[in-house]
This record gives sequence, structure tokens and C-alpha cells, in this order.
Amino acid sequence: MSLNVLVIGAGMGGLSAALAFQQHGHRVTVMERVEDIRPIGAAISLWSNGVKVMHQLGLGTTIERLSGDMQRMRYLRHDGELLSDFSLTPLYEDVEQRACPIARAALQQTLFDAVGAEHIELGQHCVDYVSNADGVTAFFADGRQVTADLLVVADGTHSKLRNKIIGRPVERQYVGYVNWNVRVQATAELAPLDSWDQYVGESKRVSLMPMGTGGNADAEQEFYCFFDVPLPANTPNEPARYREELREHFSGWSDAVQTLIEHFDSARMARVEIHDIEPLETLIDTRVALLGDAAHGMAPDLGQGGCQAMEDAWVLAQVVQKALEDVPTPNEALRQALDNYNTARVKRVGEIVARARTRAQMIHGHTPALTQNWYDELSREDGQGVREGIKKTILGGPLG
Repeated sequence: MSLNVLVIGAGMGGLSAALAFQQHGHRVTVMERVEDIRPIGAAISLWSNGVKVMHQLGLGTTIERLSGDMQRMRYLRHDGELLSDFSLTPLYEDVEQRACPIARAALQQTLFDAVGAEHIELGQHCVDYVSNADGVTAFFADGRQVTADLLVVADGTHSKLRNKIIGRPVERQYVGYVNWNVRVQATAELAPLDSWDQYVGESKRVSLMPMGTGGNADAEQEFYCFFDVPLPANTPNEPARYREELREHFSGWSDAVQTLIEHFDSARMARVEIHDIEPLETLIDTRVALLGDAAHGMAPDLGQGGCQAMEDAWVLAQVVQKALEDVPTPNEALRQALDNYNTARVKRVGEIVARARTRAQMIHGHTPALTQNWYDELSREDGQGVREGIKKTILGGPLG
């Protein structure tokens, strides 16, 4: 049986879901609020569990070609003193897939092209839905109504539909720090071209991650760079002052950090106050599934936000297809499939949201003694502990 699937949101989660349902022969329409898709943020650290989903969707080879070759991880003190330096090869061997840090624009364009522009409508703001056992109707700000067999809500961390699905208000929570992120040309002066370098100190962090070319016009290798600073919520966001602010926040830090601050293109920089949402008790309503940041907006400190959206998408399409094959009536098949999706995803994403917040607090000085203890541990880190933590997260996913 072929379903009419309506996806709200053309981010990574929504487009991954659209492609996953298309692969099973379903008719998919994606509705996106904005008129012009412009990815927020420079890049994404796509870990192995996300890459595995991309391979299942037929995009893995493209993603690997466009992404960075991240083979090592280094932690350095804010003044440049090396704390630890270790290979990621044992991790990749254990999980049978390397990580693929990649430009958000390249990833989103790859997904967009795979789904097909003819299946994606921009400038369509979904504001409500009504569902029953026989179907679901979505309502849009311009008065339009669209009826489908299944509604997939992937409208991001500011979701307009989440409260209705959950049945109560869900507020975003400030995690406690601001992140400036930007793409810069990769040079050995800044960091080894195959290493993820992180400078830590004073409850702040600077990161340089190899992210490949992302298909840029000059085929230049780039670093995905970000600066984290614990600050009160609602501090002024003034693009003209980004460089000046970062000079102040990172005064006295290493030469590489100073070089980075002086050479990034502020017009390409994004500044984000980091928020998450509490772990949710359900991700479904009648004929409706919630996924991606709308379902589990999380701090980026585990690098799992996009990966979990991709897992959501793959799992949802799989359980729906299996139920349609195993259950004689479509209504009962969808009810059973959504229950199975809920069972598969609520606990996993809830645990990762909680762990990401805990790690964000540890890195950014929520409890200064714990942050200092982390710095001390990094000076003794041989890589085994870090790799095991990442491995546990990856292997806990639906593709192992």
C-alpha cells in the first residue's frame, strides 16, 4: 500500500524522512515555512550513526566525499599546551564507519536534491492539524488545507505543532552559553588538517574541526570553527562586534586562537544562544509523528542533534513499512507503527538530550569544580575513555 505522507519542515530530519518514505514507494510532500532555505550554522559533526543512515538512504558515498577526514582528536589548554592527542581509528573500526563532519549547506542540498524540488513547497507555514483514525489534515497560515495519511512534524526547535502533539506546553531552556560558529580555510598554521582540535579553559572552548570542501567553489579544505562562552541569556547579538567580542573573551589564549579570530569572515559567522528542550514522554499523536529538533532539541555538546534526527527518520519509515506489510488494515497498521516508533525513540533521544545538557554544563563551568576536574582528566586522557563514550552512543542506534 502506498501512503500520502506530508512532512512539515525541510531540515535534515524532514528531508531524511521524506527520502526514507520515498524509498518505500510512498507519495511524499514536504512543506517548509521559509521562502529560501539557508542552513543555520556552518557545519555539523556527523558521527557514524548518522552516516550509516545516509548510506541506507543512498547518500553515504556523496556525504563521505564532501566531508572532512577527521582521524584524530586533540585537547589543548587555552594557552596552547597539549593535554591529549589520540587517534579515532580504533573507534571507526569498532563501529565500522568513520565520522563525516560536513558543511550544513552541502548536507541539506544533498538531501534536497535527492528528495526532488518537485516534492518540496517553500513558503508554507503549518499552524495546526486535525487528525482521526481515517486521516490527518494540516492547516496553513494562508488558509490552505492539505490532507494526508500520515503527518511528519519536523519543524525544528521552535516547533509550532509540538505542544499539540504532546498535549501540554513545552518551553525551550537556555543551556547557559553562547556559540559563535564559522567556516574558515583549513591551514596547518591553525591545526593539523586531519585533527579535531579543542582549546579549553576558563569554562570556554574553541574548536577547529576538518569539514572537507563541502563542495565549495574553490575545492578548498575548510575547518568548522566555533567559540563557546558562558553568558547570560538574551545578551546583545551584534554582528559588527563579533570580532571585538571574541578578542575580549579569548584574550591571552593561544596563537592559533588569535590567528583564527583575526582571519574569519564575520559575514559568514552565526551566533546562537544554546537551548534545549526537556526529554518528552511521547513523540506521537493519531496519524502524527514528531521528529528531529522539534522532538528533542538538544545542546550540541555530543554532536548528536542531526544524527538523532536521521535515526528518527529511518526508524519511522521502517516501522511504518513493516506494519503495512504485517497488519491487514491501514488504520491499524499506522496506529501500531506509531506506537513502535514511540517505543524505539522516546527513551533513546531522552537519554541523549539529558547527557548533552550534562556535558554542556561540565564544559562550560556550571559547577566550576567539575569543569576543573575535567581539565585535569584531559591531561591524563589516552583516548580510550573518549572513544568508548562515543562508541556507546553510536552502537545504541538502530543500525548499530
